[in-house]
Amino acid sequence: MKIAAIDIGTNAVKAKVFNTSPSHIEFIESNRSAMRLGTDVFVDGKLSKKSISKLIKILSEFIHQFKKKKIEHFDIVATSAFRDTKNSEETRRLVENKIEHPIRIISGLEEAKLIQLHPDFGNNDDGMYVDVGGGSTEFLLFKNNRLVIKSFQLGAVRNMLRKDKANEWNKLEQWLLTTPKKKNLVGIGGNIRSFLSSINAKTTVKNEFISAKDKLNKLTYEEKINTYGFSKDRADVIDYALSIYEFILNRTDIKKIKATKWGVSDSAAVNLYQQIYSQNIKIKNN
Repeated sequence: MKIAAIDIGTNAVKAKVFNTSPSHIEFIESNRSAMRLGTDVFVDGKLSKKSISKLIKILSEFIHQFKKKKIEHFDIVATSAFRDTKNSEETRRLVENKIEHPIRIISGLEEAKLIQLHPDFGNNDDGMYVDVGGGSTEFLLFKNNRLVIKSFQLGAVRNMLRKDKANEWNKLEQWLLTTPKKKNLVGIGGNIRSFLSSINAKTTVKNEFISAKDKLNKLTYEEKINTYGFSKDRADVIDYALSIYEFILNRTDIKKIKATKWGVSDSAAVNLYQQIYSQNIKIKNN
């Protein structure tokens, strides 16, 4: 059986499709549509009618494709921009009625907690999982065998629009200075993946990361696109995302940095998968 998940992010709307059976879930394909909700939310405070109409069109097309593939079960989650907009609930109800499917607006902490569904998370006690999104940055790690989740209102689009706040940077710094010392950083999101791809590396270390970041930062918007094939909505925000990673590296003992293809839509799909197949589990003698 095929299932799917849609992530309404701050910089794009992403959909992923998976094959499932009672014993496994396997990624098949993905689709991404550029949609910068963050510009409306972080500048004007709420989503515009034009953006809402575009979002409905994008979601409707994804759902149409799901139906063609005979996908009956899919989840739609919305993150930072959607939860921060002043007309969040009004927009959610409007969009839901148009597409005839519910949308889950998840909190920053819930977004961070979803990272634990990453298949390698339980085997990486020495890792710090970091998801730098368009509007927020989430952390997930272990401390004394207990799960630690954290979310900060700092993100690539938010920072590019100069809507980040000094107080939030201070909160992040204080938390990083008191957090358990980890050696490995696992970066989540298209910016860190695109960056490592641009330097032909699966992993890197702090000094190499910062050096390559500084070189990339010197390129113009057009040079980033022509040299590395970045999409237009990646080329203008990637420096801001990498600056958040640099901030983290300078305040931790991280030795190795790598990226994962995992994202919110993957976690949402796994969560849906568990819900579907757990219905077939029978508990005896409870």
